Amino acid sequence: MSYRNTEISQEWSVVFSPEALDQLVELYNYIAAAASPQVAQSYTDAVVTYCESLQTFPQRGIRRDDVRSALRVTNYQSRTIIAFTADAGLVSIVGVFHGGQDYETALQVDN
Repeated sequence: MSYRNTEISQEWSVVFSPEALDQLVELYNYIAAAASPQVAQSYTDAVVTYCESLQTFPQRGIRRDDVRSALRVTNYQSRTIIAFTADAGLVSIVGVFHGGQDYETALQVDN
């Protein structure tokens, strides 16, 4: 008996919205002021790497259609919320929220 793997591996592309990039800069600045530029660089690099890992499993996290259609959220180290959508081979990072920021209000369609 031979085994044949019929599962097709698909790599998704990951892109960051301008707002998410701005939020990463704000996060860097906050950590750099509270700790050091080296700590800030290490943490924000790790957040970006985590976001990029969504290319291999883009359906992780929790669906939050109550906030915005097709929105998903996941956590990085319990303190940073990554908000994203995943559709047609594209993961769009729409927000990076740290330390209890109100991502739900920020991502409402009306805002």
